[in-house]
Amino acid sequence: MANWPALGSIILPNVGGWANGLFFAGQIRKDSSEKSWYDELKKPSWTPPKWVFGPAWTVLYSSMGYASYLIWEECDGFTEDAVLPLTLYGVQLLLNWSWTPIFFGLKDFKLAFIEISVLSGAAVATTLSFGSVNKTAGLLLVPYLAWLGYASSLSYYIWKNNPKPVKGQ
Repeated sequence: MANWPALGSIILPNVGGWANGLFFAGQIRKDSSEKSWYDELKKPSWTPPKWVFGPAWTVLYSSMGYASYLIWEECDGFTEDAVLPLTLYGVQLLLNWSWTPIFFGLKDFKLAFIEISVLSGAAVATTLSFGSVNKTAGLLLVPYLAWLGYASSLSYYIWKNNPKPVKGQ
């Protein structure tokens, strides 16, 4: 029998990621004959290929979703013990989903870097809070923290090396 709370917890964070991906896909991908504005940005040599982001975020969102399920399960649902860790989780998830529209929609690289810095702090707080309730839940967020560190450094590099407003869609 399916564990619907666990499945829902895994799917929920992915929904925002998929919605952002679908909405902003045209900002990143053009047909093979033309480059997108994203392709024209000055990016570091260690920028991953574009195709890596979808699978990486699916794994990360699924891990954080399952971690939230472990907290919910450990605390017997949305109890007083679950309020802080699950609120922190919700805040960092909303911050996570907000980065894409800032970067790809507004094309405001400074604001995107500030936002991902705040997100990283919220993710650290979430990880520590989860770890205090359930060690496995905390450990499931460690790859997410590592990716956020990497993504933050990419965001910073792009902000500092692309000072002029981006043209095009």
